[in-house]
Amino acid sequence: MPDIYPEMRFFSRKLIKPEDLNAHGTLFGGSVLSWVDEEAAIYVICQLGKGNIATKFMSEIDFVSSAKLGDIIEIGMQTVAFGRTSITVRCEVRHKFTLQPIIKIEKIVFVHLDEHGKPIPHGLNKPVN
Repeated sequence: MPDIYPEMRFFSRKLIKPEDLNAHGTLFGGSVLSWVDEEAAIYVICQLGKGNIATKFMSEIDFVSSAKLGDIIEIGMQTVAFGRTSITVRCEVRHKFTLQPIIKIEKIVFVHLDEHGKPIPHGLNKPVN
């Protein structure tokens, strides 16, 4: 049976700047999680071909390594599953040139919402984009 979901794809890159660092001079986890949530939302909107989604769940975040000032990182997404009202993706943030992982998140779940903020079926079982 062919895999209907694409492999991990890296779309977005970030240059680590002074405002992205923690007190130890390495990448602040809060900064990278904000970037991941935004990138995942954009990815899901493109996969569904429609907006009005919300982050419902994020599994354990595995901080594998860090980045420092001047490093370039990239954020990758992969579709994992489609539910009736949801879509689940996997994320990896890695160094652009060494490809060393920085963080891995196995499951980020987004839910498609109606105009009142209630979950509604998205009507899909595979990505539209």
